[in-house]
Amino acid sequence: MSALELDSVTVTRGAGPVISDVSLTLRAGEILALVGPNGAGKTSLLESVSGVIGHSGGDIRVDGESIGKRNRVQRSRLGIAHIEQGRAIFPSLTVRENISLTAGTPAALKEVLQSFPELEKRIDAQSALLSGGEQQMVVLARAFASRPRFLLIDEMSLGLAPVVFMRLLPIVERIAASGVGVLLVEQFTHLALDIASEAMVVASGKVSHAQGPAGALEEDPELLRRAYLGG
Repeated sequence: MSALELDSVTVTRGAGPVISDVSLTLRAGEILALVGPNGAGKTSLLESVSGVIGHSGGDIRVDGESIGKRNRVQRSRLGIAHIEQGRAIFPSLTVRENISLTAGTPAALKEVLQSFPELEKRIDAQSALLSGGEQQMVVLARAFASRPRFLLIDEMSLGLAPVVFMRLLPIVERIAASGVGVLLVEQFTHLALDIASEAMVVASGKVSHAQGPAGALEEDPELLRRAYLGG
């Protein structure tokens, strides 16, 4: 089975490491939630996986092959897509034009829209005029259109009300069900755990002992509280 593996990965920024010794395996069709307090190093970890920044220790592998020396474009070609914080759309372009940047052909665009029926209704609308939730759908659709094997999502809920964010979660589940491995960094912990199969808590730059099946972690609020505090 296709897998993205992190083996004792450490990421350094400035004077020292921001996150240390992270090991995880993300398999095709799986949602792995990476949760924890702000400033714990989750964003830096995703950036090191997609090649935005380098990692200073450990190894990152796709299907057993080390990709540590590959740049961001090369990693993208291997099937790693990264949705960074914020709704990175081209506001002057229509929904159709934004998604077509990665979909390529009209047939591919039509196929993507089958998973995003709400966007089909707004296909010729200027993206700047969409709601925050709709803009985030465009970002998801554009990433999905690139046919990733692994999708890294960093704080998809940023700036959105929980009720709006909840409308996006079934889309993430459908993407995973299509065979894409999803590494989800999210501030709405319990909502992320609801759709994840596995989960890890990062606090103070390290993975806590709270990791494993997402359901078990969600059902133990005291364990989750201690993990967030770094205990």
